[in-house]
Amino acid sequence: MKKITAVLLGSILCIAQSCNDNGKKDSVDQANDANAKKDTTAMADSNSNNRDTAAPNANASSNSNASVNEDVAKFAVKAANAGMTEVQLGKMAEEKGMSKGVKNFGAMMVKDHTKAGDELKSLASSKNITLPTTVSNDMQKHIDDLSKKTGKDFDKDYIDMMVSDHKDVIDAFEDAAKNSKDPEFKNFAVKTLPTLYKHLGAAKAIVKSRP
Repeated sequence: MKKITAVLLGSILCIAQSCNDNGKKDSVDQANDANAKKDTTAMADSNSNNRDTAAPNANASSNSNASVNEDVAKFAVKAANAGMTEVQLGKMAEEKGMSKGVKNFGAMMVKDHTKAGDELKSLASSKNITLPTTVSNDMQKHIDDLSKKTGKDFDKDYIDMMVSDHKDVIDAFEDAAKNSKDPEFKNFAVKTLPTLYKHLGAAKAIVKSRP
């Protein structure tokens, strides 16, 4: 009886562990996985079509079956995650910011990143790239932690985060502007960079103006 109980308990723990492992993948991970599968599936389908030229719709092309470049897709996913984060934090800054400068900065984040996000969604859709629908778990933790701050502490931590986040995002956009294998995504990166530079400059200016 003890052996049976131990086996059952072990099975339950394994199932629970499996569920936890599956639950660890956030929307960003899921998007990256989906894009990677599209990339490999497209190659597999191509090989299959070469072997069977008589297969129905073998030469048909549609956006839903378009090949996805995984490197381009990873940039798109990272940009989407960053953009969604900036919009959420910007709204929070508009509401909780103590200084007018922080509130205005938050409003700028919401406006500019919403616009860039809409452009990114349209471009990704045309390229059959899956984007995350919610921010990553680590970004959500930053959002949750910041939501607990108030007054000067909120203003300081928010702007410090904006400086750090924009440096990271600018690195990704500069790389895409120089090296992206997709001309339209390269153009998107080039077009968006001046706005990101403006954001970083504005955030640094607020830091310098602190008493």
